[in-house]
Amino acid sequence: MILAVDAGNSRIKWGMHNGAWLSLGTAAHAEISSLRDAWQNLPTPDCIVIANVAGEKIGSALLQLFHGFRARVHWVIADDFQCGLRNSYAIPSQLGADRWAAAIAAWHLFHEECVVVNAGTAVTVDALSAQGVFLGGLIIPGISLMRESLAKNTGGLKLERGEFKPFPANTADAIESGVVQALCGAIEGMRSVLRAGKAPQCLLSGGSAKDLQPHLNPPAKVLDNLVLEGLVIIAAEGR
Repeated sequence: MILAVDAGNSRIKWGMHNGAWLSLGTAAHAEISSLRDAWQNLPTPDCIVIANVAGEKIGSALLQLFHGFRARVHWVIADDFQCGLRNSYAIPSQLGADRWAAAIAAWHLFHEECVVVNAGTAVTVDALSAQGVFLGGLIIPGISLMRESLAKNTGGLKLERGEFKPFPANTADAIESGVVQALCGAIEGMRSVLRAGKAPQCLLSGGSAKDLQPHLNPPAKVLDNLVLEGLVIIAAEGR
């Protein structure tokens, strides 16, 4: 029984896994104490595995919650080689644990070259080779951050939600379409660098994945809980 926890920049995703997902949930940082109630009626895990990119404060709060379990706690740090995937980051441990877990999940699911996108508060766009090597990737402000930056740093652009349009005819739609096009352009650029000609597989996860997927060239798949899937693979190898 594995409790997998993905502590991201804005929210915490978790899942209890025993061959399949028994339960899944999320909580905003401000609601982290609600996890105690969410977990109290779950089966007792043998292992807790965490990818934390939210900082020490969230990590400490999670550790307090874990005290109720008698389980081994594994804080994931990216390695130079793990679960069949080689990490070519200049300093492997500096690769975000969430990016590493998502890459491991993608490799185990498809065993082919691909671009892995985590679309949350920040958007990461990572490339895997056909030989099972994490080649590197991009970090870009996500949709909400781009919107907020425009509203904060310009005089006449309000923070309003628009719709994606091929030819936006109002300011809200122009902003929404612009940030989506900017992110999709970065993703397609990485795909073209990875393989000239036919686009490699693109795997998307995170809260904004479904906003981006329709505007990407196929094949582009949305896979929920990609980071959690990778955490389970990491935990299983460590047993």
